[in-house]
Amino acid sequence: MQGWSQHEQAVATLLASWEALGPDAPVRLAKKTSNLFRPRRRHEAPGLDVSGLDGVIAIDPHARTADVQGVCTYERLVDETLAHGLIPTVVPQLRTITLGGAVTGLGIESTSLRLGLPHEAVLEMDILTGDGRIVPATADNEHAELFAAFPNSYGSLGYAVRLRIALEPAPRQVRLRHVRFDGASAVAKAIAQIAESGRWDGVEVDAVDGTAFSPDEIYLTLAEFADTDLPTSDYTGQDVYYRSIQRRREDVLTIHDYLWRWDTDWFWCSAAFGAQHPVVRRLWPRRWRRSDVYHRLVGLDSRIGLSRVLDRVKGVAQRERVIQDIEVPLDRLEDFLTWFDREVGMRPVWLCPLRTRRAWPTYPLTPGEVYVNVGFWGTVEVPAGSEPGLVNRRIEAEVHRLGGHKSLYSEAFYDRATFDTLYDTAGLDRLRERYDPRSRLTTLYDKAVRNS
Repeated sequence: MQGWSQHEQAVATLLASWEALGPDAPVRLAKKTSNLFRPRRRHEAPGLDVSGLDGVIAIDPHARTADVQGVCTYERLVDETLAHGLIPTVVPQLRTITLGGAVTGLGIESTSLRLGLPHEAVLEMDILTGDGRIVPATADNEHAELFAAFPNSYGSLGYAVRLRIALEPAPRQVRLRHVRFDGASAVAKAIAQIAESGRWDGVEVDAVDGTAFSPDEIYLTLAEFADTDLPTSDYTGQDVYYRSIQRRREDVLTIHDYLWRWDTDWFWCSAAFGAQHPVVRRLWPRRWRRSDVYHRLVGLDSRIGLSRVLDRVKGVAQRERVIQDIEVPLDRLEDFLTWFDREVGMRPVWLCPLRTRRAWPTYPLTPGEVYVNVGFWGTVEVPAGSEPGLVNRRIEAEVHRLGGHKSLYSEAFYDRATFDTLYDTAGLDRLRERYDPRSRLTTLYDKAVRNS
């Protein structure tokens, strides 16, 4: 626990690094890690010093709130809250996602159908704005418009220095049911029923996500939070969590292991490094079976080009990276998956239903309406000489046609007019005039599409 005194010292260090940049220098964070999957321009100038803003300041177990610094990872946050028998309302899947990153960049997980997105648990934020002020923003104070536009702004409006968030009681265990469906239509009907009643076959559903292995083999994993003391599974060793979905109808995990069930193997993507092969897995240190290690391996491959060499040996002319999370309305899920199977053909894909409780202008989903996040991460073969982003552009167009939205943590190819329509850049520009009159911060379009 950092405490308020340490937090104040860290804020002073942050502001000193701001002053050291000079009046016209561009502003960015000096972070060592990232969960972004879009290329970013290298900057020679130093970034803001956020090294002391990576912890939990205070937890109020009676009010069920936590004051948390902006670059605190969810791994650290969960460790602190579990000691008080509490957890954040929504915990994104990967350990090194930061609270500030999940709020400004959108996070999601299996409690999102019941509790919304991580930013909907935020009660107040201290935001470092482009004019060098630290602004206390809430849903109903003089900075309410900034508070509302901050989710999905990706640093274009400023950086969260401190966030006060709501917590909920943590169960000891999570009981899972992996329910198979023979197609997307049946899955959509089941999600609608769970959204309406909060139950399935008479049992409470506290969290739900899905795994689509093929068009006719889709599972919803229904989680019931329980204070039981049953034998539990362990997917940090030789067993791989996503494979258990096809093999087991029921399962039990500790709450800690449930929250990080996807991180150990980066969903299923660790297979690309051989980490799911039984022999390799025995040799692969357990402490290195985690998403940030795989992310660094991807970065290393981008620099040395080993995968490109292997592709040439295999005769693969060209590949395109397709790493995206999109949301479509529940009643268009079948349409999207049918199109996706025909045009892209990547499996498995992750499904996560959600609904927001109020309007958020920079990511305008209809409050109360059920959407489904579809996550797909990998590469596809494309013809030699294909234009950059060929497949990703088609995905963007289809999601737009179906009334959905795409997260901006990865590559985006929208033209400016379409992007402006989807992400309320007029509203962002208005707020930037108020909080960043000298344009010290990079715009959302420049960050997401131009990779500035």
